[in-house]
Amino acid sequence: MADFPGDSSMGSEALTPDEIERYRRHILLPEIGGSGQQKLKNARVLVIGAGGLGAPILQYLAAAGVGTLGIVDDDGVSLSNLQRQVIHDTGTIGEAKTQSAREAIARLNPHVRVMDFEERFSAEWAERNLRRFGLVIDGSDNFDTRYAAADAAETAKIPLVTGAVGRFDGSVTVVKPYETGVDGMLNPGYRDLFPEKPPEGLIPACAETGVIGALTGVIGTLMAMEAIKIITETGEPLIGRLMLYDALAARFDIIRYRRKADKPKAE
Repeated sequence: MADFPGDSSMGSEALTPDEIERYRRHILLPEIGGSGQQKLKNARVLVIGAGGLGAPILQYLAAAGVGTLGIVDDDGVSLSNLQRQVIHDTGTIGEAKTQSAREAIARLNPHVRVMDFEERFSAEWAERNLRRFGLVIDGSDNFDTRYAAADAAETAKIPLVTGAVGRFDGSVTVVKPYETGVDGMLNPGYRDLFPEKPPEGLIPACAETGVIGALTGVIGTLMAMEAIKIITETGEPLIGRLMLYDALAARFDIIRYRRKADKPKAE
């Protein structure tokens, strides 16, 4: 795993006694321990979207002690968000989601530094800012952003955790196409799994079809777990594997996918 970039003000700071007590349940785990918790403190993670998926991602990564969280979102909090976007509340309706999320994170864990960007993620934004982070988590709700995030992360050689939800089902995978797997072959990229964006209007948004609120919590929490595994170098991330969750059937399935020999170049 590539080292997570840090700055001089955070990269070498040891855990404080307060942090040791706060993260004691992590430190007790042999797979994490003090060294893993230090990696979490030194990590710089960008979360795209502070909505249904972004909410649990941000909450659990903040609680876990990720030292720097970047949030990029250009939307504001509305009443209809609150059924699933649990980082926000009634009192923050009308605020920018980045501001509301930053305030919630400060209440949850004052040791976490938040970098908020009240704008839409794009290739241009990524070119200016992405290399300030060591991991990207895409919790966006549209295909343009998903493909832009995947292409930018691949170009920057930064791990990407990406997920999606729809009505009662969701999916999660991890993308590191610039590294080789145990078979000596390059890992697959996002476009190996989803080569092209679907035609406009083919897949309606949740505003049209609805989505069960707790589903975003399930998928977002799984995404946070994958991020923690990547940062602490623990376990086997979902590289080359797409995890599918059917909430109505209470069933998880795994689909394996590989790199295509004739993989098209990122647009």
